[in-house]
Order: sequence, then C-alpha cells, then structure tokens
Amino acid sequence: MHDHTPQASSPVPAEGTPWLESGLERLFFRARWLCAPLYLGLTAGLLVILVKFFQTVWTLVRHSYTLEFDDVFVGILDMIDLVLLANLLLIVMFAGYENFVSKLDVRNHRDFPDWIGHVTFGDIKIKLMASIVAMSAIHVLADFIRVNEISSRTLAWSVGIHLAFVVSGLMLAMMDRMMEPPAASSGAMTESGTH
Repeated sequence: MHDHTPQASSPVPAEGTPWLESGLERLFFRARWLCAPLYLGLTAGLLVILVKFFQTVWTLVRHSYTLEFDDVFVGILDMIDLVLLANLLLIVMFAGYENFVSKLDVRNHRDFPDWIGHVTFGDIKIKLMASIVAMSAIHVLADFIRVNEISSRTLAWSVGIHLAFVVSGLMLAMMDRMMEPPAASSGAMTESGTH
C-alpha cells in the first residue's frame, strides 16, 4: 500500500525567513511546473513512434510474399527498436514527472506500475543508457545482416559507436555506484545476505 498523506502544494518557509528569500524559494519551487509541458511533448513523440511502428508493420505485411528473409529480419528489428524507444519515453515521462514536477495521483489504479515510485534520477540515467545500448546493438545486428550492401567503413563506424555506448554505459553505472552513500550500499548487502 502507498502512503496517501496529502502533500503541501508549496514549501512552508521557516520561522524568521526574510520575505525576499521565502518569495524566491516559492518562485523556484513553483518553476518546476515549467517542465510539465516538456513531458506532455513526449506524448507527441509516442504518437509518432506509434505511427512509424504501424507503418513498418504495414510495409512488412504488404510485401511479405516478395521480401527476402534478411529484409523481414531487419523490419522486425526496426519494430523492436521502436518498442524500446517507446518504453524509454514512458520511463522518462513517468519517472521524470514524478521526480521533478509532482507526485502522480493515480496510485490506486490497478494498472499503476510498481516501479514508478522507486526510480530515482540515477536510475533514469542508467535505464536511458541501457536502452541506447540495446537500440545500438539492434542497429549493429541489422548492419551485419546487410553486410553485403554496406561498406566496411560504415560497418566499422557502427561497431565503434556501439562499443562507445557500451563503455559509456559501464562508466556511468560505475560512477553512479561510487556516488551511492556507504550506508545505502551496506544496507543493501545486509538485506541481500538475509535472503
């Protein structure tokens, strides 16, 4: 069960806080709502992905009798790529809005995802990088399938960029792990040891 204690809509200034300081703090706190239209704009991105997905499906179905297996494989990889991109958008939309703008007031809905309240800013960065690595791997696989149609230079760049994403993801995960407080990591180790 989630705690449904009502949250204050704006921060309450401490006793004796100068009026200018408290006014600025209220302004800064309310400025977070400027990010809300950005997350709303990501919904338009989801609509574009939906259109491109069904466009890809329609192309595959329409030419299913004439397409070679490699072309079908690449088309299906493109569909998986679009699904991963849509999932990434949802993670950024939900977790970003919840972390930086306002708590979502739909927790009683039966389909409310459990992960939303537990994804931190660090988790968003890791998930973002993991999704980019997965999409990059799909593009590399598609290039290998069409290896006879593309130049060695293009293939080398594709593999090199993918490896750069992999290394960047590992470094980001390591930095995130190093920035964790010792108490949190030791508590997690103790908890895992009890299972």
